[in-house]
Amino acid sequence: MKQKMSIRVMGNLMLILTVAFSVLPFLSMFSAAVQPRGSMPEGIQFTAHPHWENFAAAWNMANITPLLVNSTILVLVVVPAVIICSALGGYAFACLRVPVKGLFYALFIVGLTIPFETLVTPLYYEISSMGLLNTRWALILPLIGLNLAFGIVWMRSCFEQIPADLIEAASIDGAGHGRIFAQIELPLALPSVSSLAILTFLSTWNQFLLAVVLENDPNMRTMAGALQSFVGQYQTDVVLLNAGALEIMAPTVILFIILQRYFIKAMLAGSVKG
Repeated sequence: MKQKMSIRVMGNLMLILTVAFSVLPFLSMFSAAVQPRGSMPEGIQFTAHPHWENFAAAWNMANITPLLVNSTILVLVVVPAVIICSALGGYAFACLRVPVKGLFYALFIVGLTIPFETLVTPLYYEISSMGLLNTRWALILPLIGLNLAFGIVWMRSCFEQIPADLIEAASIDGAGHGRIFAQIELPLALPSVSSLAILTFLSTWNQFLLAVVLENDPNMRTMAGALQSFVGQYQTDVVLLNAGALEIMAPTVILFIILQRYFIKAMLAGSVKG
């Protein structure tokens, strides 16, 4: 009995520490965001007169409205494209007899091991040679390609866990691969599809480096790229930087809170075979 109590106490303690480590950075950013302009806040320092106008000032200073439109368009194009291609590719690798599919799958695995930063310079020259610099396609096409390797590996793992008996029964009934994919496999894979959508949304919405490198026009960048507006040549406006960062993070936090049950369900499904 005492052993169970000690285990429960240790578990609760670890949970409290985990929550604290997760929440403290947000509290620090929020406390800094409501400090007077021009100050240099350190740690968590709440003021008796919070400056809520800093959020509006950060929004206007970084001209976030067109960047919000750019990020929204980027997400609406990249996320569905990655989901569709990943679902089709994952089903092909898991259920179809594709020649040398092991070799192709190994190439996707290699793509996951390549550091993203090493691809920025080749991407710049490639996008420049295609005449797509300073256009939305300069971000859309690379982001689809960069997320596709993980998406296909993710969906292949999901489809492999679906019992093969379902496919065999559907094949006996005369169903083709298109019908099996659309009516049997895909509905069962919805938790994994939802999780992939969340992860792709996060990587697309929070994209900073590509937006800065491939978009010379500040109004063509993403919301994450707006953070550069608060960094000057000689000083950084720490207060507005924190306010702007919170505004940029707000959609991702809200989305994750709404869809967290699908994400957790897919994580748990990945630990159980069959």
